[in-house]
Amino acid sequence: MSAPQHHITLYSHVAGPHGWKIIYVLRELGLDYENPHPDTTKNEHQTAEYKKLNQMGRLPTLVDHKNGDFVVWESNAIVMYLVDMYDKEKKLSVENDKDRHLLLQWMFLQASSQGPTFGQASAGFYPTEATITPPKQQADVRRLLGVLESVLVEREWLVGGKVTVADVSFVSALGFILGKSFDFEKEFPAVYKWHNNTCQLPGVQFGIKEQARLLGH
Repeated sequence: MSAPQHHITLYSHVAGPHGWKIIYVLRELGLDYENPHPDTTKNEHQTAEYKKLNQMGRLPTLVDHKNGDFVVWESNAIVMYLVDMYDKEKKLSVENDKDRHLLLQWMFLQASSQGPTFGQASAGFYPTEATITPPKQQADVRRLLGVLESVLVEREWLVGGKVTVADVSFVSALGFILGKSFDFEKEFPAVYKWHNNTCQLPGVQFGIKEQARLLGH
């Protein structure tokens, strides 16, 4: 078997938001990677071969070929692995232990609250796919955005006075889940500004454009 040609292989889903946050981080850290997309309509993520990598049969999964083909799955675990291993200049991470625990706090909130809440609120994460969201889900989404607003009205970034993976991890599923009638800027101006600032990162811009290209938008 020939040696892998890339540093990292990231298996992910084109339409889902979870893999894209990892792409944002890979690009920001300048890491070499390939990004195959198993065809979920053909259950390619359920094959015995794929489940050797991810026993849950889910996406995304990362393989680090320069670290003994180390495998890690769950998107925020992957993000934390990347910054712990490769963000030596602290471009997207923090310097001290207190800030690190606050960063983890926001990463856990994103995984446990934003992901499930926004997923239930809409059939899609993109403006062209947004549906009319039921009232309960609208309330849940607004509650979470309200928490972010209460923090970001007082500071520019979530942790450490700088952009980190805590900010980046929210981007791929934020702002598109209440349908066309949702005035993001009017209802949550601090979150809207923070979201737009995070989207200016070159790695995030690349990911947004690449996802749109692959989806034919």
